Amino acid sequence: MTTQNFDEKLEKYAELTVKVGVNIQEGQTLVINGPVGGANFVRLVAKKAYEAGAKHVHVEWNDDDLARLRYDLAPFEAFKEFPVWKAKGFEEMAENGAAFMTIKSTDPDLLKGVDGEKIAAANKASGQAMNTFRSYIQSDKVSWLVVSAPSKPWAAKVFPDTPEEEQVPKLWEAIFETVRINTADPVAEWKKHDKTLQDRAIFLNEKNYKKLHYKAPGTDLTIELPENHIWLGGGGPSQDGVHFVANMPTEEVFTAPKRDGVQGTIKNTKPLNFGGNVIDNFTLTFKDGKVVDFSAEEGEETLKHLLDTDEGASRLGEVALVPHSSPISQSGILFYNTLYDENASNHIAFGSAYSTCLKDGAQMTSEELKNAGLNTSITHVDFMVGSDEMDIDGESADGTTEPVFRKGEWTI
Repeated sequence: MTTQNFDEKLEKYAELTVKVGVNIQEGQTLVINGPVGGANFVRLVAKKAYEAGAKHVHVEWNDDDLARLRYDLAPFEAFKEFPVWKAKGFEEMAENGAAFMTIKSTDPDLLKGVDGEKIAAANKASGQAMNTFRSYIQSDKVSWLVVSAPSKPWAAKVFPDTPEEEQVPKLWEAIFETVRINTADPVAEWKKHDKTLQDRAIFLNEKNYKKLHYKAPGTDLTIELPENHIWLGGGGPSQDGVHFVANMPTEEVFTAPKRDGVQGTIKNTKPLNFGGNVIDNFTLTFKDGKVVDFSAEEGEETLKHLLDTDEGASRLGEVALVPHSSPISQSGILFYNTLYDENASNHIAFGSAYSTCLKDGAQMTSEELKNAGLNTSITHVDFMVGSDEMDIDGESADGTTEPVFRKGEWTI
């Protein structure tokens, strides 16, 4: 990839995040959570946002090296605290109509060897402090987007056998491919893709299944769906009616499971990178919606701390369907980044449900959502369970069943 070709693609990517992702509006503020190592891309996104009419672009910088220093050297008490001013600031910006973009590039092994108690304390403190803001995100009160940009450690993890000087460019090219930058008109392609996902969601909403039954090697799981659940896919409107796409890439349609309606056992099919630690080859057993047993060949302590975050962390908040033939799956690349790996595979999520997955849910309180069958938590963590060996059946209210997935592919 020549320098000129790369610059053209990078500009298209930045434009896509602004015009289709958060869909910035005239006079709106854009808040970017961005990595210091990706400063050039962050600046390009800011430029595109201002050109599209943004009033302010506020950047919150993240630095992996500083994060690791803190975990290595700060006292344990420090991880029980989270800056209140930061949480309140995000809430205020959301209430004033800002759009939010997160650009991820974290080293998958960033926190390898770190005391799990510190990680758990930090996750709990940030989860509690940012809970109100997270509710704004999960109810689509604001437009928001998660995308990624390569870092050297991340690229080295994904392409360990590639010469060092080629790793980052190779990861950039993989990202461009997944977000359809390598097409004549990425914006038009995204609008077409958006409609395809929404059509899938419409089909599932018309079916209105009561349960989904998953079968695969190591998996035999039944997920009950709450009354008035809604399947979503692609983009959707914010509270102000602005159409946005929250994840780039995205290949999923998703809804909320009934918090006490999950029964059986399920095995992951791709590694989960959580807080800079990898969890892999793990099995979970559910009874009445709650994890009652688990094991993991790698990262078991991290998994335990995740499940102990709060009462809702050991229950499910999302069920998402992705065909094994998705472009990301067919690339054969393991990204060690949930944004990408979840879009290569059927996946589910520990923790909080999206209130938009329930009729009138965006207007409900946490207690009302819980009473309606949705899970609440201060965390939300996706993990991958799909493969070309997975079958899924849908069960209707009258008990009849029909295939939804066979060997990892849609039957519809």
